[in-house]
Amino acid sequence: MSNVPPAGYRFTGFTLVELMVAIGVIVIAASIALPSYSSYQDRARIAQAITDIGALNINARHYMIDNRVPPPNLAAIGGAGKLDPWGKPYVYLDLTSAGIGKARKNKNLVPINTDFDLYSNGKDGLSKLPLTTPVSRDDVILANDGRFIGLASKYE
Repeated sequence: MSNVPPAGYRFTGFTLVELMVAIGVIVIAASIALPSYSSYQDRARIAQAITDIGALNINARHYMIDNRVPPPNLAAIGGAGKLDPWGKPYVYLDLTSAGIGKARKNKNLVPINTDFDLYSNGKDGLSKLPLTTPVSRDDVILANDGRFIGLASKYE
């Protein structure tokens, strides 16, 4: 037997040029899709943090109705060990015992809550008390005693 193809037989494989073009198209499609997917993941994590903070806020408000004071910590309302979508614990501070000096503050340095602060440190995992500092802009916050829940960069 010889390795010679029969007469009239045509090879039906990919050429090197065709493979390179196909790989190039895949690389271009991936370079377009990856940033979009990353942006989608960020939005989904922010939405999850907003939902979690909203639920913790409702539990804290129910605690306040029953006890007339804010909960001393998240454990008192079933939120012990609850992690934000970035894997860090939510931050809670009872302002009635800690004092207003430790409260998160807006651009005018006015506290954004009166009873308690509740927030996620966001994507970078860092935060400072004034919302105007760059490391605080990605925090997901509870403000105006629960009337605002969202990104610190969107709070005015």
